[in-house]
Amino acid sequence: MANYPDDVNPGQFIGSTQIYDLGQANVNADDFTVRLRQNFNNLIFALNVKDSGYYAQEEFVNGQLFYPDYTRSDSATSTPPEFRQVFRKVIEIGTLPNAAGSHPYPHNISGYPAAGATTFIFTRMVGCATDQTNRNAITLPHSSPTLIENIGVSIVGANLILKTGQNWSTYNRAHVVVEFVKF
Repeated sequence: MANYPDDVNPGQFIGSTQIYDLGQANVNADDFTVRLRQNFNNLIFALNVKDSGYYAQEEFVNGQLFYPDYTRSDSATSTPPEFRQVFRKVIEIGTLPNAAGSHPYPHNISGYPAAGATTFIFTRMVGCATDQTNRNAITLPHSSPTLIENIGVSIVGANLILKTGQNWSTYNRAHVVVEFVKF
């Protein structure tokens, strides 16, 4: 395991070498059991907060933790807030639009209100589109110095919105990954 300065948070890194010399006469079996359980507990904690490499069309907790929201807590009367779970969902777009304009795609995020205030916080929206015929790919959102080539990505109500300035229909495989916090 790497050594970090005291002012750097190493996250959930686990030491790679745990030595138990069980051949010595002075080894305490109870001490060994406690240390072994602590190591298993450290593994469980680290696994539970890992960022999952799983990208699915149904939402799931991805292992990321978002900072605690201290504005929603009265420290004099309640327990301190905790880190919040981040959810991930892949929204399949298919072929990009063949004309300029705003193009809605239902996101089907459970519990997300179609109108009114929301307690959701989006932390990431990123994707990619592939033109399989010409072997080209672009990121979503897409930024270009040519204004009509830009593609915007946003969530508005029950839809993910793509804003395009031209025909992008040669890009026939597209998806957007959204990550969000629920309250």
